[in-house]
Amino acid sequence: MSITQVAFILISAITLGSALAMVTSRTVFVAALWMVAAFVGVAALYILLEAGFLAAIQLLIYAGGIAVLILFAIMLTPRVMQPMEGLSRFNDQWMFVAAVSAFLFAGLWALAIRTDWPVNLQRVTGDNIFLLGRGFMTQYLLPFEVTSILLLVALVGAIVIARD
Repeated sequence: MSITQVAFILISAITLGSALAMVTSRTVFVAALWMVAAFVGVAALYILLEAGFLAAIQLLIYAGGIAVLILFAIMLTPRVMQPMEGLSRFNDQWMFVAAVSAFLFAGLWALAIRTDWPVNLQRVTGDNIFLLGRGFMTQYLLPFEVTSILLLVALVGAIVIARD
């Protein structure tokens, strides 16, 4: 077993553990912190796959921008930061959700096993990076700007709602 495989298994376990801790957390703020850990774990997996650009985007957009926006929204919302006493960690529907999740996992696993995954051994060249950059600055510029304005409006809205 190579060092890359060991690193992949370790990072995957940490990422999955962070995601599990996120969905079972008792407070929303702690869940958001676990979400940041899961985002960083996914970025580390991108680095192992030699996709440095995707890792940088994952860190900048998700772990940096969206996670900070969610943390600001949580901290600016009244009574969200208070611990809820006397509540169970799980609600009454956890068995139904577990069954649906297991069924979905089995279906996706069967689909992944039956699919013939083509392997493209062509490496990334300068032309591909140029085309990617041109696509971001021409064809996908409007969706990027609309998303940034939407996140800014959400942040301003959270501040206005939380104001006394």
